[in-house]
Amino acid sequence: MTRKRIRATAALAALTLLPITAPTATAAEARHVLLISVDGLHQADLVAYAAGHPDSAMAGLLARGTAYSSASTPVPSDSFPGLIGQLTGGDPAVTGIYYDATYNHSLLPAGTTRCTGVRPGAQVDLTEDLDRDQSKLDAGQGLTGLPNSVLGMTGTPQALLNQAGLPVDPRTCRPVQPHEYLKVNTVFEVARRAGLRTAWSDKHPAYEILDGPSGSGIQDLFTPEINSTPPSGTGDWTTDNAATQQYDAYKAQAVLNEIDGYDHSGTHRVGTPAVFGLNFQSVSTAQKLPMSGGRPGGYLPGGTAPGPVLTSALDFVDAKIGAFVAEVRRRHLDRTTTIILSAKHGQSPTDPGALTRVDDGKLLDGLNTAWKAAHPGAGELVVQSTDDDAMLLWLADRSAAAMEFAKRYLLAQNGTGTDRNGAPKAFSSSGLRQVYAGADAARYFGVRPGDDRVPDLFGVVQYGVVYTGGTKKIAEHGGVAPDDRAVPLVVSGPGTDRRTISAPVTTTQIAPTILRQLGLEPRALQAVRAEGTRVLPGLG
Repeated sequence: MTRKRIRATAALAALTLLPITAPTATAAEARHVLLISVDGLHQADLVAYAAGHPDSAMAGLLARGTAYSSASTPVPSDSFPGLIGQLTGGDPAVTGIYYDATYNHSLLPAGTTRCTGVRPGAQVDLTEDLDRDQSKLDAGQGLTGLPNSVLGMTGTPQALLNQAGLPVDPRTCRPVQPHEYLKVNTVFEVARRAGLRTAWSDKHPAYEILDGPSGSGIQDLFTPEINSTPPSGTGDWTTDNAATQQYDAYKAQAVLNEIDGYDHSGTHRVGTPAVFGLNFQSVSTAQKLPMSGGRPGGYLPGGTAPGPVLTSALDFVDAKIGAFVAEVRRRHLDRTTTIILSAKHGQSPTDPGALTRVDDGKLLDGLNTAWKAAHPGAGELVVQSTDDDAMLLWLADRSAAAMEFAKRYLLAQNGTGTDRNGAPKAFSSSGLRQVYAGADAARYFGVRPGDDRVPDLFGVVQYGVVYTGGTKKIAEHGGVAPDDRAVPLVVSGPGTDRRTISAPVTTTQIAPTILRQLGLEPRALQAVRAEGTRVLPGLG
């Protein structure tokens, strides 16, 4: 990967916060909501696992809860828009978040200290690159005894962000913090305003974006850096699935500590949070790695059954979910706790035979070269690209002519990539099925043309295409295929019945549902009011 509806602006401008009151629990309301995101997990994976493991924790959630068999993630189907959708109720048009690495045509470049006369346009990199020290599991906090001491990591990771890596607001000439970049409030902020406790565990300190515009939504945010160096000293925690499971186990322990009424470290008694949870990375890693521990990753031929690494990852995640359920019961919280199981995104392709790896770096180098040849004296056209199994480009020239140039060039490129085994495999049209550029891209996402955040070009790939210059991954996410977007969604707890609802729903409906479960007003969420996001149907 190369990293270089509604009229949202008008709708958000009119929003004001609704008054919040602390909830009074009834028989159909929860006092706690535990949200679990198993990144990469498909609806089909959950159904198959539960059928093959009827005594499993995930089968138990299905047996006791309401399942939505046609749930879809936002587009792009990536971690940032996926999770932010779950916790705000909004799509990128309203939240302003299209990916973790994007571009903003109105902000100033990171590191700008004198803002007068500086040309606007800046990369917005809310990834591991922001860490004080990306090589360390604690992101540079300075803990001794890592990795096993990582539970001592701060619950306020804002201090671990490198301020020089943040884009700069031209009005204030100050760095824009991740939480300031989010346009709408979160369920954590609504809960805090009602006097409730909040916590979350995720994979980078930049996930402090979930604090929301107030900057104070999450009281206990545990963010060990997944792209740091593991004990093996090679790669990061995602390059070996056993390492990913070890990494996920730290976050799982943090949640167990929180169920028990402590902070994530297990050392300070603070009370069980009203809204808390985590994401698991083990399934996602198992889907993406060609090999791990001498065994093949991903799915078996045909894509209908998991291979050995993915089977291990599913078993691991199920065991951790089982531990959560058991601890909730042991602490006598089962009648007041709702568990929501879903995923930020899926992963594509599930069918190993469909994989076509395409080197997007070469494509974009060719595009920039062609642009400069046609426009002597011009700089590079592409100022930011984020390509996984979709193509998101931001261009230096936003004219209709430049957009059309980029679109035509990409659709004219044919070449040779690689298949799962590294053998040559032809591709056409840069691996793209459909390209939306300029005003068409803005309309696709539901924002006005010229919006300062929307990609200038959004490319929908042919099924199975993954953009990468190497052979280290066999699947990705970020696109629009069912493998990217068809994720599980199960709600189990007070006021839920065992049933399956086949009507289409979206994972953005999780946010208002969390508030309804807690007896709070869903319309306290700005994105819910802007988009009309509904509470999930069929819940008491």
